[in-house]
Amino acid sequence: MHDTLPLLEHSDFPAINRNTLEILQVNLGYLCNLSCIHCHVNAGPKRTELMDKATIDMVLDFMGREAIHTLDLTGGAPEMNPHFNYLVTRARAMDVTVIDRCNLAILQEQGYEDLAEFLAANKVIITASLPCYLEDNVDKQRGKGTFNASLSALKKLNALGYGQADSDLQLNLVFNPQGANLPPEQRALEKAYKAHLQAEYGIVFNKLFALTNIPIQRFGSMLISKGLFDDYLQRLKDNYRQENLQGVMCRNTLSVDWQGYVYDCDFNQMLQLPLGAHPKGKTHLSDLIHLPLNNVAITVRQHCYGCTAGQGSSCGGALD
Repeated sequence: MHDTLPLLEHSDFPAINRNTLEILQVNLGYLCNLSCIHCHVNAGPKRTELMDKATIDMVLDFMGREAIHTLDLTGGAPEMNPHFNYLVTRARAMDVTVIDRCNLAILQEQGYEDLAEFLAANKVIITASLPCYLEDNVDKQRGKGTFNASLSALKKLNALGYGQADSDLQLNLVFNPQGANLPPEQRALEKAYKAHLQAEYGIVFNKLFALTNIPIQRFGSMLISKGLFDDYLQRLKDNYRQENLQGVMCRNTLSVDWQGYVYDCDFNQMLQLPLGAHPKGKTHLSDLIHLPLNNVAITVRQHCYGCTAGQGSSCGGALD
C-alpha cells in the first residue's frame, strides 16, 4: 500500500486550536468482517490489533475524570472487540451517550445474533455505514452480498424501534462517495435515501451523514495507483471554506487508538501524527492528567482540507 503522508506533509492548511473536550472517539481495533475500499483505517478480517481490557478501563477512568458526555466507538468493527459489551455497559452506567459506528453486516455474522438487542437495551446510538442505497454500488465498495446483509440488519433494527418516529433509539446512516468526488448536498441526499429505502424496503432511519473520503490509507493508496491523488487533493483545496473551520470535529473531540495513544482526530491517528499537545512525540491517555488541551494547537496537514471542503465533513456529517 502506498504511503500518503509524504504527499501531505508540506501543508498550507491554516492553524487552528482546540476548544473544550466533549467527545472521546475510541478505536477498539482494526479487526473487521469487511474490507471496504474507502476505509481510511485499512481494517479487515486479518487484522489482529484490539484494545485490551486494561486500556478500556483507562478510557472509562479518563471519561469520569474529564466529564466526557459522548463516547464514540469505532474500528474496524468495534463490536468485534471482546470487551465491547463491557465498555458500553460501564459507559451507560456513567450516563455517557454511546455511539456505535456499525457496518451493519456485523449484525448478521455468526456469534453476534444478540448484538442488536444489546445495543437497543443500552440505548446506544447506531451510526451505520451504507455508502449508497443501490445494491451494485454498495457491493462494489464493500464486498458481494454486503448490501443485502445491511438491509436485513436495518430491518432488524427497525423492528427493535431504531429509526422509528416514536422511539428514542437513534439510527443514522453514513454515505461515502464512490470515488474521487465530494459528496452531494446532505439534505437532498437524505431525502433521496429516505424515499428509496422506505418505498423499496420499508426501512426508516433518523439522519444521513454525508462524509468526504479523506486521501489516506486504503483510499489514498488507490488514488495514487490511479494517478488521481494530486487532482483529488487540489479539488479539496479548491472547495475550501473558511467558515467550516469552526465546526471541525478535532476542536472538541479526542481520538484514542487501540493501544491508548491519543490524537487530534481519527485521520491523524491513521497517519501517526501526534497530538498537538505533546512536543516530543506520541501521547498516551495516561499522560493527559498533566497536559491541558483547551486552546492547544491542533496538528494539521493537507488532508485536513477534506473536512473543510464544500459543505464540510465530520463524524456527524456536513458542517453547513
